[in-house]
Amino acid sequence: MNIDSHQHFWSYSAAEYPWIGAGMERLARDYLPGDLGPVAAAAGIGGTVAVQARQTLEETRWLLDLAERHPLIRGVVGWVELRSPEVAGELREFSSRPAFVGVRHVVQDEPDPRFLSGEEFVAGLRHLGPLGLTYDLLLYPPQLPAAVELVASLPEQPFVLDHLAKPQIKTWTNPADRHSWRHDIEALAKHKNVCCKLSGLVTEAAWRQWRPNDFAAYLDIALSAFGPDRLMFGSDWPVCLLAADYAEVAGIVRDVCATLSAVEQAAIWGGTATRFYGLDRARPSP
Repeated sequence: MNIDSHQHFWSYSAAEYPWIGAGMERLARDYLPGDLGPVAAAAGIGGTVAVQARQTLEETRWLLDLAERHPLIRGVVGWVELRSPEVAGELREFSSRPAFVGVRHVVQDEPDPRFLSGEEFVAGLRHLGPLGLTYDLLLYPPQLPAAVELVASLPEQPFVLDHLAKPQIKTWTNPADRHSWRHDIEALAKHKNVCCKLSGLVTEAAWRQWRPNDFAAYLDIALSAFGPDRLMFGSDWPVCLLAADYAEVAGIVRDVCATLSAVEQAAIWGGTATRFYGLDRARPSP
């Protein structure tokens, strides 16, 4: 089954989604499984991983409820406060729900570039492995060095990098601009407990003005560093709609994969996500 490893749902309110600001009005509405299902199916996607967009326990419970009602949702990456003394109990609660496969924190919004090295945060992460849970790394490029140290310190913990750490495609106009980012991506990829999502790139380019070739260098670096067996497609729907529709996002990855073998393409389009998140275990095929 082809899997979209990264998408979001929300029931919109301005108070709960303050990051949806001026110029992002297209996102200021509800986005639910009934909206995603047809466009995902048209792109050949049979299942998805719903990823947190708010840092609340209530949203995690809501996403898990959605997963129980909609077979499209194969897994949920939710949020818990990993620095909380209550983290162990909260993780046990969510782990009783079959669709709960992992955790994410919006590290990109943390002002400390070494947030990932915090003692309480790392202690919280240590609770994930025994429960079979993964961790999604949502970062900006300056936070990559701390991520490299983190994944090295927890070699048994499965990590996945979201959106290639959001390279600044719109403003990085020559190879020298991406030198540090590439170095850090390659350093991260040396750790075999880390996978990477081919996701979130269109919104780092010039919205609705990008060309497919704008992404080629970044995708080639990811392919070279991680290899197809540690890469997975993600749409970042509905956020991607600011810059491209679902079919266009899928087409960018499909074009890059065209020269790969059938086995390699199958990994990127579902095999890696299924293995990494344990999606067969999380929700058996209907």
